[in-house]
Amino acid sequence: MNIFKTITNQLQTKSFRQLVANFRTEYISKGITIADLENNPMDQFEIWFAEAVNNKLVVPNFMHLSTVNGEGKPSNRTMLLKGFDERGFIFFTNYDSRKGKELAENSSAAITFLWMELYRQVRIEGNVAPISSIESDDYFNSRPKGSQISACVSSQSEPIADRKELERRFREFEGQYKDKTVPRPDNWGGYCLSPVRVEFWQGRANRLHDRIQYSLTTDNTWMKQRLSP
Repeated sequence: MNIFKTITNQLQTKSFRQLVANFRTEYISKGITIADLENNPMDQFEIWFAEAVNNKLVVPNFMHLSTVNGEGKPSNRTMLLKGFDERGFIFFTNYDSRKGKELAENSSAAITFLWMELYRQVRIEGNVAPISSIESDDYFNSRPKGSQISACVSSQSEPIADRKELERRFREFEGQYKDKTVPRPDNWGGYCLSPVRVEFWQGRANRLHDRIQYSLTTDNTWMKQRLSP
């Protein structure tokens, strides 16, 4: 019987708090080996990202960004990857947001991509630094005008009285720049996470998953090794 139908039937007598452990899936795939993967993790990421796109995953560039503040306390959130190249993984945000403040205190961060339809995950650890203002301008200018205005009116992560206040600011700014170019706010722009460790995870049957890790060595080359699941 389908696991969801089984759990739906069980809901007549139990709550989801009791049933959450019953959700399980068998990951059937051909797996991966060290020999299968490219020597550079950025090249391998591009292959997997292309396969996620070609398999029509709804938002293949969804990623989870984890940061740590100066006191060693972590936080994470879902964001959108907006670029990747030989430098690393690029994303954009408000510099004064919680993540921006934490990155200013501690440049170490981690990113996770989960493509569950393919039973794949990529975990990335590295150091984050702002990208150039020219790159930030170029990306900001490519955004829809509504998104540009949102970046201007939102004091991201700060308390706000109610949604009406946010919408009022939006309308005011929208009127002010109705026939004008919206300038990029000084406190909004891009970051790049330069990886030092990248792990490619492929789900396998019986939870004997494949995990291949790339580690950046002292001579700036990548070493690959298999990890136990």
